Amino acid sequence: MALKLCSLFSRTERSCEEKSPNLVARSRISRDEEYDFDDATSKLTPLSVVADAFVELSEVVKANGFDYDLDLKTFCDACSLVSHLFGCLGKPFKFAELDYRSKVSDLAEASESYGTLNNILNFDVQNDTVRVRGSLSRYLRRVRQGLDLLRALFQNFVSSDDTCLKEAASTAYAKTCAPYQTWAVRTAVSMNRHKGKW
Repeated sequence: MALKLCSLFSRTERSCEEKSPNLVARSRISRDEEYDFDDATSKLTPLSVVADAFVELSEVVKANGFDYDLDLKTFCDACSLVSHLFGCLGKPFKFAELDYRSKVSDLAEASESYGTLNNILNFDVQNDTVRVRGSLSRYLRRVRQGLDLLRALFQNFVSSDDTCLKEAASTAYAKTCAPYQTWAVRTAVSMNRHKGKW
């Protein structure tokens, strides 16, 4: 049984109270059960493509040591795959998807000039532009926040049978993005959450 990413989020239209035990059982892979993933190799899911790309990045860094200066283009290529995952999460994540895509695109363009992640950071530190709006190091931080948001969302979503997408997204947002956003953005997110747009 191949598990597709979008099927993980098929419950987005339901409230947490509407979940039935059968729905939870069908929508999750139990850690206690074994599934036949033979047919999963014939067609890669968006999540498996992203996982493979980041496993490759991890292997490069591990092989070269953690002081290795990662190629910016390679990093951006892996990160660009993640934007599809934001799209699978629906309208509440549309702004995050657009913001994430634009930051990855800007970093990919900069890869021709800067080459590596450390070169971006060194340039912004030397020019005291790390905190300046539009700096590449800020874009890098925003991309990292997007990755952290998805990581936290997936961890929250699969870690408990009681978690619905709304709860998982709220917790992930509060943990990864809210501390870095302005009061106005946090308020807008909160209003959308309470209006049921999550």
